[in-house]
Amino acid sequence: MCTAEQFSSSDLFDHGRHFRGKAGFVLLASEQTIEDDMFRLFPDGVGLHFARVASTDDITVDQLSGLTDELTRAAATLLPDADLDVVSYACTSGSLVIGEDRVFSALRQGAPKATPTSLITAVINALRALRVRKVAVATPYLDEVNLREREYLEARGFEITRIAGLNLKLDSEMVKVRPDRIMELAMSVDTGDSEAVFISCGALRSIEIVEELEKKLGKPVICSNQAMAWDVLRILKIPDKINGFGALLRTL
Repeated sequence: MCTAEQFSSSDLFDHGRHFRGKAGFVLLASEQTIEDDMFRLFPDGVGLHFARVASTDDITVDQLSGLTDELTRAAATLLPDADLDVVSYACTSGSLVIGEDRVFSALRQGAPKATPTSLITAVINALRALRVRKVAVATPYLDEVNLREREYLEARGFEITRIAGLNLKLDSEMVKVRPDRIMELAMSVDTGDSEAVFISCGALRSIEIVEELEKKLGKPVICSNQAMAWDVLRILKIPDKINGFGALLRTL
């Protein structure tokens, strides 16, 4: 029988399966799409770790705005005894309703060694990287959430040429919207002067149609989970280009 004492540490250990970096994601309790998408989008060698906030199925301004303390609690459960490199609040509407500064502060309290980011941060960074200022936005949200999203993006220098949603309230409904209907919604909100289309919400299965939609529209399409993967890879300084999910993931 071999024992640890028979080996030097250099013989016993390597860098582990996740030698390229470790990323944490804080999800809503009702979330059902993001984990699948992250495992689909990330290259080998990156560790993906998930925690959930205690939340209801409702996607409303009131419900989302009350989750700040939950972000800290959930982030603290992500690899507390290991080196987590980045932590993202994986909710587009939630991160813009709370605001990036408050989100980052809450995540830092829970995971002080990790670089904090959020899904709305990823989207803003992606639009800027593609030199997009005029953007059309498709969402599944209620009008009250769409209004907050318009105001948030406009405050950061973007011109919203149009924003429209499906007026859905429940996260459990958003995860079941058919990808072909997502494509139809995105095409319906596009305007002639928009430089890109943004499909907002991590619950939507948008990565399944983003490549085809770009070909149909002839312009970049940003969707929440694609942007989040791109943002986290940039923070980890991983230059891999990911094919099949829109132009953004080929710009690393």
